[in-house]
Amino acid sequence: MATITRENIGLLNDKITVKVEKSDYLPSFEKSLKQYSKQANIPGFRKGMVPASLVKKMYGNSVFTDEVLRSVEKELTTYVTNEKLEIFAQPLPLAENDARNIDMSNPSDYAFAFEVGLKPEFALADLSKAALTKYKILVTDEMIDAELERLQIRHGKMTEPETVTGDDNVLNVTFTESDAAGESVENGIVKDNSLLVKYFSESFRKNWIGKKKDDFVILQLSTAFDEKEREWILTDLGFAKDDTTAAEKYFKVILTKLGFVEKSELNEEFFKTIFPDKEIKTEEEFRNAIKEEIQNSWNNQTKNQLQHSIYHLLLDDTKIEFPEEFLKRWLATSGEKPKQPEEVENEFPVFTNQLKWTLILDKVIRDNHIDVSADDIKAFAKQQLFSYMGGQVVDENQPWVTDYINRMAQDKRFVEDAVHRIQTDKVLNWAETQTHPTEKEISREEFEEMQNQHQHHHH
Repeated sequence: MATITRENIGLLNDKITVKVEKSDYLPSFEKSLKQYSKQANIPGFRKGMVPASLVKKMYGNSVFTDEVLRSVEKELTTYVTNEKLEIFAQPLPLAENDARNIDMSNPSDYAFAFEVGLKPEFALADLSKAALTKYKILVTDEMIDAELERLQIRHGKMTEPETVTGDDNVLNVTFTESDAAGESVENGIVKDNSLLVKYFSESFRKNWIGKKKDDFVILQLSTAFDEKEREWILTDLGFAKDDTTAAEKYFKVILTKLGFVEKSELNEEFFKTIFPDKEIKTEEEFRNAIKEEIQNSWNNQTKNQLQHSIYHLLLDDTKIEFPEEFLKRWLATSGEKPKQPEEVENEFPVFTNQLKWTLILDKVIRDNHIDVSADDIKAFAKQQLFSYMGGQVVDENQPWVTDYINRMAQDKRFVEDAVHRIQTDKVLNWAETQTHPTEKEISREEFEEMQNQHQHHHH
């Protein structure tokens, strides 16, 4: 009968020794040999008629070793399960183990030792005392006007006038890198684009007025565009958005097609197109509905910002001890090829941060009985589908929508990813209920600047 001993060898680090006797592995060894006899293909013998003595001579040692090790592994797994040991990863065999000592000719007791890293007990950071701010973006008339115009243009009618007349003309153009005189640069950049006249700097726009198809302008990116538009033009042309040298380049820009969008009229048909589930009769009601949409969108962003702060609080202020030496040994040997000590040291901080967050997630999920239902997964699939469609209005009761959701709910990889993301959302939603943030109204510009500063700090 197998015997198992356990001793502590360090912080959250135990050594488990499994000792198996002949009675633990010999019956399964004899059974395996019989199976080999039935299946072995050996020249001169019919399948299933190979003598057991020959099979034992040819395969006995490897089968014997396999069965001894399988018995050890089975006893170790049973012990960990019965003792309810919360361990990291898998037990690591110790260097003192040597399978070469296993000898079929001399069956005896064998002992193998393993090292385990134990998961720690810990308390979460006290979120109730955290100094947090919950922002509310002030939705202005200018924001509503801009969204109203965007919707009118998006759902408007495209026409093709003869000449450029104003800021709202749509220009299909080809950018060709050139010199100041408009002569093409050898191996220079050539790129098609589509943009509105108003995307150019105010002082440059007059250069387009009166232009027709196949006309061109010669421009320098630094003067033709203000900073925000210049950044995305540079990116589209294949440069870094802050490349000042590239911004000084000249381009000959040829007008290949000219368009103009006649904005949708503000009538009930338009209101119904944008908000099919609402009964909107007047422009005022329509503007209020837009305001509500904008407010909800910003509320989601400020909620994300608050939860991001909560995530860092939990990660930074929850004190968890780790069996570091065990984890480093596991990290060094767990991949397809062993890692060098310097690789392990470089990877270890990120590895332990991920491990810490996993432990925090598991604790909150377990302590608060957070689960993910089939309906949660279907709702997640629907939300993802609609986000792919860029906010396009879709009747969610259409058969193809239902088919997509049902198909994704059967996809193992999708479900695994969905469960993890839904669990994380539910954990952060729970954590938010434990906080008492100060509410503060803020402008969109102030909030965006704060977000930019935060991203700059973390990069």
